Amino acid sequence: MKKSLAILAAVLSLNAFANEKLVVGATPVPHAEILEFVKPALAKEGVDLQIKVFTDFIQPNQQLALKNIDANYYQYRPFLDDYNKTRHTDLVPVVGVHIEPFGAYSTRIKNLSELKDGATVAIPNDPVNTGRALVLLHEAGLIKLKDPSNTLSTPRDIADNPKHLKIRELEGALLARSVSQVDLAFVFANYALEAGIDTNSALIVEKGKSLYVEYLVARPDNINDPRVQKLAKALNSEEVRQFILTRYKGQIAPGF
Repeated sequence: MKKSLAILAAVLSLNAFANEKLVVGATPVPHAEILEFVKPALAKEGVDLQIKVFTDFIQPNQQLALKNIDANYYQYRPFLDDYNKTRHTDLVPVVGVHIEPFGAYSTRIKNLSELKDGATVAIPNDPVNTGRALVLLHEAGLIKLKDPSNTLSTPRDIADNPKHLKIRELEGALLARSVSQVDLAFVFANYALEAGIDTNSALIVEKGKSLYVEYLVARPDNINDPRVQKLAKALNSEEVRQFILTRYKGQIAPGF
């Protein structure tokens, strides 16, 4: 009897120290890598961080809204706001972590002046990033938009296209693969890094505005969950700042 009680006490003791699971969705690079970096620190805080990797921009939010995951880390506010508006969800930002450059790459030309008449330019196909790419094309002098301040511009808002550029809208994950297939392709830094593309080789680049800080995102019902808050604190730590600076060597920047 005493032996049984001792075993039971040992089991209860182990359970008391068992880490609580926290499932976070992320795209592979750099989001999942940064989460992997903080995993050991969270374990010491009693949180078993489990990272679910996604390769698209819709599923991480959809799975979060359905409560299949506890949080996600892969997006900035304009994208989140548009998702909430169009999908009738109420996902909420927790903390900003890093900023990624957004740029246009080419294997066919080395300077924008070499872009030929009728060239094909690949841009993201989601509303927020379509507009972001078109504004950059406008700022580079390749097109003229009716309203350059409209970050939700579409190809229909192009007022002048002197080089007769063919704008091709692709899903974000496909853009890195399209670089060798089109004349110019806009690629998100996370996909560029994953594909081994040097972000410093971009012919057009937006180094990153505060508007485009990438956030840890949760739901209203769990934003104050101690596990989520512990992750938020870890992601905004000096250790993570130094990891970002050292690991990515300026290709992405801390956003906090």
